[in-house]
Amino acid sequence: MHDTGTVSQSAPAPTQGPDSAGTGQLASPEREGGSWHARRFGLPVATALVMGNIIGGGIFLLPASVAPYGTISLVAFGVLTVGAIALALVFGRLAQRDPRTGGPYVYVREAFGDFAGFLAAWSYWITSWVSNAALAVTAVGYLDVLLPLHDSPWLMMTAALFVQWLPALANLAGTRYVGAVQLVSTVLKFVPLLLVAIGGLFFFDPDNLGPFQATDGGALGAVSASAAILLFSYLGVESAAVSAGEVRNPRRNVGRATVLGTLGAALVYLLGTLAVFGTVAHDKLLTSSAPFTDAVNAMFGGTWGGAVVACAALVSIVGALNGWTLLSAQTGYAAARDGLFPARFGVKRRGVPTFGVIVTVVLASLLTVYNYMAGTARVFEILVLVTTFTATVPYLLATAAQLYFLVSGQRDRVRPARLARDAVLALAAFGFSIWLLAGSGYAAVYQGVLFLFAGVLVYAWMSARKARA
Repeated sequence: MHDTGTVSQSAPAPTQGPDSAGTGQLASPEREGGSWHARRFGLPVATALVMGNIIGGGIFLLPASVAPYGTISLVAFGVLTVGAIALALVFGRLAQRDPRTGGPYVYVREAFGDFAGFLAAWSYWITSWVSNAALAVTAVGYLDVLLPLHDSPWLMMTAALFVQWLPALANLAGTRYVGAVQLVSTVLKFVPLLLVAIGGLFFFDPDNLGPFQATDGGALGAVSASAAILLFSYLGVESAAVSAGEVRNPRRNVGRATVLGTLGAALVYLLGTLAVFGTVAHDKLLTSSAPFTDAVNAMFGGTWGGAVVACAALVSIVGALNGWTLLSAQTGYAAARDGLFPARFGVKRRGVPTFGVIVTVVLASLLTVYNYMAGTARVFEILVLVTTFTATVPYLLATAAQLYFLVSGQRDRVRPARLARDAVLALAAFGFSIWLLAGSGYAAVYQGVLFLFAGVLVYAWMSARKARA
């Protein structure tokens, strides 16, 4: 694998160093600016990357968001979990065949060519930095619980920028620090979440659950409506695949990390939501702005639950920002390696595409400043809604690539014994991706398409330079 320039689609997968067998020891640093700071991720860190990116700050509001539909929303959780696991398994299969950094971009480009690959990379890259801005703004709300910001736009903006740049600096320090931050933040945020999820079982009161179906429509309509809110809780299942080049023994560990991380996130989602349903009265939950805080207060009394949940949310968001910053840079790196993004995105230092990290945090910071200076969240909310569409486009294209590999019968890519099973998984993941797109709403799809095809000019420019060279 090279830092810059173009590689052919048939380029061999990068070697994994002396620890390819997954002995548990740190592998040697990559040749790409390798140093003590650049280390490959083992299975625990890769799993933490997946879980940390799936679970951001949204989980702390989810129970209240789906409460209006009743406990039938837990059924929607179950259905979505099956779809997310199917998608995770597909990414695991694709990573086994091509364990290069880039994830969906790599698979889509190999199946359908440069243009489709560029659309996957462009769409994912937009998602990353806009989502980072959204996560930082969300973090300010929780920080205000611990350090009152007195509704000062300048203080809130400064806090949001600090929350963004902290994980960016960890990325710039090298993959060794990225992995450490991701592992520690994942462990720390799961302590209070599991406290509610498991502790809530001892304080569970069935009378708090409220009606199974709280809406007037049919059961299918209630499941679909609640699923539309929950659909995007599973974005991030591709995290290990995108960073496959930095994962030790990726052919084995990417698939395992993807499935384990998705299962872990699903378990926390389901148990946490059920525990809140059983400890907070349904009427109160409908108007709650901090359901996990209310659950902790109901379980143990007092009002200290707010500080605990605020700390957990901040740790969770910092971990998500740490992971999404890396994924944004890795996507640009993979596309630059093939001449579809500017060459500077393809330069690594300490195992990290530093230019991609800097561009990501600068763009997210500018969007954050604009949000606070404009004095309205309307434009910002529209942009965040658009990312629900742009995040799903690479999923759809990657599952289509898997179907292409299966149907085309490429012997070097398909094991006949697995053909039927892989086909079912790919179709399920494709359907899940379509559901994600439909759930984002008409406005998001319309505006997301505009964002997506704005990148066509970038593709035309880069293709022209590539042809001229």
